[in-house]
Amino acid sequence: MVIGKKIYFVSDLHLGAPALKDNKERELLFVDWLQSIRNDASMIFLMGDYFDFWFEYKKTVPKGFVRSLGTLAAICDSGIPVHFFTGNHDVWAFDYLSEEIGMIVHTDTVRMDLLGKKFFLSHGDDLGKKDFGYQLIKGFFHNRIAQWAFAKIHPDLSFRMAHYWSKKSRISYQNGDHGFKGVESEEQYLFAKSVIAKEHFDYFVFGHRHITLNEPLSENSRLIVLGDWIRKFTFGVYDGNEFRIEKINENKLKEYSITI
Repeated sequence: MVIGKKIYFVSDLHLGAPALKDNKERELLFVDWLQSIRNDASMIFLMGDYFDFWFEYKKTVPKGFVRSLGTLAAICDSGIPVHFFTGNHDVWAFDYLSEEIGMIVHTDTVRMDLLGKKFFLSHGDDLGKKDFGYQLIKGFFHNRIAQWAFAKIHPDLSFRMAHYWSKKSRISYQNGDHGFKGVESEEQYLFAKSVIAKEHFDYFVFGHRHITLNEPLSENSRLIVLGDWIRKFTFGVYDGNEFRIEKINENKLKEYSITI
């Protein structure tokens, strides 16, 4: 890692979401952003739900995303590590992203030292959750037998099913801040507080909630929630001194005909 360069974090692009009409524009904007940061990026973290749905068959990967994946492959080839965290929408990522694109794929939480600080990194979809139904569904998605069975369905049908479920979910909370009732009511906040009671981390960095937070947990620890690229178009930057959440310029959104 080159000292003095920046580390970038982004989450919840949900590329290909059937309920959204600007998927191509958002992907082109993301490619533009990747090109703009590659000269001063030492690492890039994609913190989950990059795709709205993703499933790799043995010899087939989903249609689309070629511009962004090609750009990410070029960045990886240039020597910049790109870390990909699976989210609840793209949990079925297997070996394509690592072997063909060159990204480092994480399927669980990661504890990592970055520029002298301790980071706790996760998509964050099940941290502190007490919802038994959600845990049951997530366990099903991680089950190898379920994955094998799903792979036997023709891709045209399996993706149609997945997009139907996704569209219903997306329409139900496309506006607003996803039930945000204050930081102390957030499961991710409560989870992070429980962790630092036992072990210190300087930064907890999560996605999933589609809200932006940069909140103190203690005198020397902060919770970062990265927002999304559906309504907020935010990303995180850590330069070794501070962690900032920044936003894509409105003129850039207009350039790609994106309205929020």
